[in-house]
Amino acid sequence: MPTDRSTALTCVGYSRRGRTPHMRRVTKISSAAVGLAVLAVTGTAVAAANHSDNGWPYAHHSAASYTLAAVGDIACEPDDAENAATPASLKCGSPTVGGLSAEFATAKQATDMHPDAVALLGDEQYQVGKLTDFEQSFEQAWGGLRMLERPAPGNHEYYPYTKKGDNEAGQNGAGYFGYFNGHDQAGTPETQGQAGNDTAAKQGWYSYNLGNWHIISLNAECNSDAFNHDCSTTDSGLLGQETKWLSDDLAANKRQCTIAYWHQATFSATTASTATVPASAPGAGGAEGAAADAWWKLLYQHHATLVLNGHEHAYARLRPMDPAGQYDPARGIPEFIVGSGGEALDSLAGSPGNYDNPNVVTAQAGAFGVMKLTLKPHSYSWDYKPVLPGPGFDSTALQYRDSGSGTCN
Repeated sequence: MPTDRSTALTCVGYSRRGRTPHMRRVTKISSAAVGLAVLAVTGTAVAAANHSDNGWPYAHHSAASYTLAAVGDIACEPDDAENAATPASLKCGSPTVGGLSAEFATAKQATDMHPDAVALLGDEQYQVGKLTDFEQSFEQAWGGLRMLERPAPGNHEYYPYTKKGDNEAGQNGAGYFGYFNGHDQAGTPETQGQAGNDTAAKQGWYSYNLGNWHIISLNAECNSDAFNHDCSTTDSGLLGQETKWLSDDLAANKRQCTIAYWHQATFSATTASTATVPASAPGAGGAEGAAADAWWKLLYQHHATLVLNGHEHAYARLRPMDPAGQYDPARGIPEFIVGSGGEALDSLAGSPGNYDNPNVVTAQAGAFGVMKLTLKPHSYSWDYKPVLPGPGFDSTALQYRDSGSGTCN
């Protein structure tokens, strides 16, 4: 097995719907702060937030470590009257998708982690992320974690879906922002909230802090009407503005440890691609590859610790890499792909010990699950174990596990 700077590795193969409070672009999050927000909404005495008898997420938090749950690609499209024109094979209840049982299973797994925050890695709601779909599917399973969720959008929240006999118009983030940021009686999203800014341009990038960790959520959906289909990171367009914001945010950051996440996988586990060349391969390339390429360079320059992605419906851990996708044990950034939230599963490129992308250390696409990150002042550990077999797999898929630890760069 290739070596990297991570240690203590274990890897086994297998045969509520509430109006969210506004948040600044950079917000320090803790369990106590989240508890205060929840209590303020419910009208419960705020003084109870730090009472030791109140369990997670209200109890006062120790600064020794924080728990971040991470996953993307979650909720199936509801099988309701509004989606009558959507092919049955794409909706909740289809035997080829994880369905409600999968998203409920991953939501419970995340809840049982008692996280301080939940990093949602995009494609929270299929097929096009309508607000009503969020309310009828994602909310039913993941609504209990609503106040802790720190999302990034995916292509299914922005782009139209015209595959497999479907023909649904793109939402350009309207349902996504309406759900996570709240909306008025007419359904218009609020302009600020836990999904970042929602201006007419649907920005949706922001950062927050957990102890000594600086965490950045980015919007890679540049090939959309909202971005004017402009995926240049250097001009005055929306992606150029976002990339400039990222550069400034990293320069201003004083914390030692940094995580960045966005939806499309930068380096792939489901294709042979080992580079972020735009349009080179689905997931690792495409129009969004320009963003991934520019962002990885900035993160590498600023010694970022981890990159998290979704989009590929699988779990994978990749070796520390430089911006060209070359193994770099000294300064490289490990990538975790956690697209196993419940909607469906893809196929990996290659097999254990012989993946098409040689930077893939370990991967699984036979079950759904959430990754647990434990963030300490100068180090981290990860633990991924699936919770529900995917369609066509049996309980042996649940024998897989990947865990380990590493230090901040």
